Amino acid sequence: MSSSEMLNYLARYCSLAERCLFDVRKKLKVEQFTTEEEKHIIDWLLKEKFVDEERYSRSFVHDKFHYNQWGRVKIAYELKQRGIPSAICQEALATIDEEEYLLALKELLIKHKRSVKGRSQMDVFQKLCRFASARGFETELFVRILKTLFRNRDDD
Repeated sequence: MSSSEMLNYLARYCSLAERCLFDVRKKLKVEQFTTEEEKHIIDWLLKEKFVDEERYSRSFVHDKFHYNQWGRVKIAYELKQRGIPSAICQEALATIDEEEYLLALKELLIKHKRSVKGRSQMDVFQKLCRFASARGFETELFVRILKTLFRNRDDD
């Protein structure tokens, strides 16, 4: 594939969904391009706004929080794995509404609590802690919510 064909291919690829430089570089590795050709392709995609890491990060945060019900810790980790700079990551995470975040976590825990079985309340509490942690929520937040749920015996 020539560099102009790859440029067109990547432009289409980036038009279908938000992409970051990590995604583009992964596609470029398949072909044997010189460093200069890769740099030219990436520079063009950035200049023409086919790739915008800030836009990508905001979209990623929105989708992972609203559709996958991930917490900030997991989202930040995944963005870091994709090479997104920390400042951009923090800016994108700040777009999550705090009240909506806490409500989503509480509802997620209440829903999951209904299906968790354990030998004791402490066993169920620990399982819910592991669940929330795996979803990427902050420990102090889910422990605080779980303490109120277990204090109120809220089994809804």
